[in-house]
Amino acid sequence: MIKKINYYLQFIFIKLVYLSLNLLPLKIASKTSGEIFKFIGNRLSINKIAYNNCKLVFPNFREFEIKNIIDNSWRNLGKNFFELSKLNKIINNKNLIKINGMENIQDFVDNKKQGIFFSIHQSNWEICVPILDKIGISIGAIYRHINNKYLDNLVYKYRYRSLTTKESFYTPKGIKSAKEIIENIKNKNSIFLLIDQKDSSGENVIFFKKNVKTQLGFLKIARKYNLPIIPLKNTRLKNGSFEIVFEKPFYNNNFNISDAELMKNIHKRIEKWIISNPSQWFWQHKRFN
Repeated sequence: MIKKINYYLQFIFIKLVYLSLNLLPLKIASKTSGEIFKFIGNRLSINKIAYNNCKLVFPNFREFEIKNIIDNSWRNLGKNFFELSKLNKIINNKNLIKINGMENIQDFVDNKKQGIFFSIHQSNWEICVPILDKIGISIGAIYRHINNKYLDNLVYKYRYRSLTTKESFYTPKGIKSAKEIIENIKNKNSIFLLIDQKDSSGENVIFFKKNVKTQLGFLKIARKYNLPIIPLKNTRLKNGSFEIVFEKPFYNNNFNISDAELMKNIHKRIEKWIISNPSQWFWQHKRFN
């Protein structure tokens, strides 16, 4: 009962924060939320995790360079927090999202072809699914649910409100989501997932010169159903807008290359994404532990 009350109080607090921020213009509110997260984040124990992760990836960086990356990473998280409540408006504002690489997926849009789209926790990753849905790709996406059911329902509402069609959907990670995703594939639809977080049940694959537990399930699905895999690079631009880049699709149909070997190559790709914009990655995750 006490836990339920605590969860509800947390929900009320978050709602009040959103209500306060929504009184401000979009870009000012986003920047304000970023500064709040940076101020609080620097005082949390998780900040040490972010620091250690960043130092592991950039061992030759000086202290102030690491600190600058982590500070901006907190700012990015704060902006994401606020932008979630405005996700629908962001998606439908053509001036806020620039899309490149459409030639790589035009066939998917025009001929309703399916594939597996992947990205990472960089920039505002929440825009990926609604953008795919908006351009005409029916997509199913897995997410990690929040223990606080009130907050989980709030986030779920914001996400669903951003979708243009009724064909796309979100499903919480678990047995049910696995069944829904497979069913979605059998119905000739696509799936989207973020592939940069630790999966305790996964296999060890090199990532930034470290062996880390990594999910390979999507590669097994791609091999079984002969589905193309499409990288989606997401960048937050300085003017407060975003750039989505669809890179060239590839397949997991070479039986001389294992899933783990292909994943190692995918890791090299996302390492480049992170190095090009380190302050936009989610360093606070225990990726290397």
